[in-house]
Amino acid sequence: MLAAGSASVLAVTAAAVTLTPSTSTTTPATTVAAVAPVADADAARLARQATFGATPAVIARIKTLGIDGWLDEQFATKSSSFTDLVALDQRKSYCDTDGKAITNCFRIYSDSVLPAMRFYSNALGNDDQLRQRVALALFNMMPVSANKTANTAALARYQQIFLDGAFGNFSDLLKAVMMSGAMANYLDMANSDKTAPNENLAREMLQLFSIGPDAINADGVGRKDATGAAQMNYTTKDVTEIARALTGWTYARWPGVNVTQSESWDLVPPMIPNPTAFDNGAKTFLGTTIPAGASQQANIDAVVRRLMIDPSMSPRITRILIEALVKSNPTPEYINRASHYFRTNGKGVTGDLQALVRAILTDPEARTPDTAAKGGKLKDPILLQLALARAIGMKSDGYAFTVRDVQMGQQYLRTPSVFGDYPADFPLPGVKNVISPSSKLMTANLVLERHNFVWQWTMSGDSARAEYATPTWIPNAGTTAEDWSSWEAFGSDVDGMIDRINLTMLANQMTTAQRAALKKAMSLVTDTTSDALQARRRAQTGIYIVASSPMFQIDR
Repeated sequence: MLAAGSASVLAVTAAAVTLTPSTSTTTPATTVAAVAPVADADAARLARQATFGATPAVIARIKTLGIDGWLDEQFATKSSSFTDLVALDQRKSYCDTDGKAITNCFRIYSDSVLPAMRFYSNALGNDDQLRQRVALALFNMMPVSANKTANTAALARYQQIFLDGAFGNFSDLLKAVMMSGAMANYLDMANSDKTAPNENLAREMLQLFSIGPDAINADGVGRKDATGAAQMNYTTKDVTEIARALTGWTYARWPGVNVTQSESWDLVPPMIPNPTAFDNGAKTFLGTTIPAGASQQANIDAVVRRLMIDPSMSPRITRILIEALVKSNPTPEYINRASHYFRTNGKGVTGDLQALVRAILTDPEARTPDTAAKGGKLKDPILLQLALARAIGMKSDGYAFTVRDVQMGQQYLRTPSVFGDYPADFPLPGVKNVISPSSKLMTANLVLERHNFVWQWTMSGDSARAEYATPTWIPNAGTTAEDWSSWEAFGSDVDGMIDRINLTMLANQMTTAQRAALKKAMSLVTDTTSDALQARRRAQTGIYIVASSPMFQIDR
């Protein structure tokens, strides 16, 4: 949602290039005998929720397979990867190659630029769109930042954890995050010693990564104590006891290096045990006791097992994913229906993210246009960039996106704190009882930056923009280029262009009056140079008008 007082009417005034292409492991969808018909608008709406931007190809695929069939195909598709970046040897950042200094060595080996570029390149063009959307939502819930963890390979490995775990079990994902060298560095779990346990990860795991500070019912509504105050989920004592359970882990070391040599820490692999620093005494937290003498891994398992059965876990994770994919203000009934599938997937398994994501996206509340005043969700800068680029038909190695996201207040892999770029419960300014998390980034300056971005990537998109150029300091880097050929193919057919804009960018929500105004604005654009150039200019005008409007920037 936009800030209070924003207008809600339309204002009128192929493949991605990567540094090292990944190998697709896409599993073809199984042909089904009968597919429930999917209306164009619903297919486009699902594409807005489950991809980084609706395209004619995605909409056609949803209509061909049906919603469940398309979800099945997406669950089986895994074509994005960070593994080649994970293999970067950070030790090279402290030396040279064949006696020749590495240009921009720090930015290659000790920064967020390369994994951020890969994220944008994958999101722009790879076909595992739903996996990437869910991975992004889960990463935003449990972020690390290059502001502290400045290690290219470790940041790439952390992204891979979410791609691999997006449709797995949340307990496995939580353990992978806890044991991650990147997270251990970011929240100081590595080398936490029994003599003085570090409580950072324990605290944030409770507050942000799992059950949350306040107890909630299955429908997401907060529980109250006898005085009417919010019922707290945990105490300071619980944090202290869990921190004790997380002691005795340290970074992996480079091959051949003794574990006592701290200068050779390797943040890429999972952490390794350091038994001498582990507190092997009994711990009691959240009504659970780990007996004395239990192994380090048993302590980790016990902590996660207790969190997974907490009554607040399923509704909280459910709400976070609904907010990321569908809408900022889901009804309690929606949360209750979907959270059931986190508690049990029908086979007695708790924490099945694939079952939860399917429930979220197939729920009637997701499949119905949300036209209420508090409806939908505001695209954050990352989603705005990608949705516009996919609408245009852009090809990119991702570098241009890393230039623009920081200007709009959301630099990927550089969140300002463990709380992320914006709080999940940020209220819509001036409106009671309505939240709009990404509105936190809608300051006067950042709103202007959003509008400038849309203008520059549409109306002035033909220019030799600095961010489109090849970043020569990156080996084998590509470029960014807008591909207007599919729009030029419309020729003088302005109505055809508007049909595509209306479907892919607005899920067919354009009114008759808005369509007439848009057609007039586009038809006024003429260029005698060539029919193709005139068609391009008209498409740029139409896309700019729509993309700068609340109707596009708020997904409903």
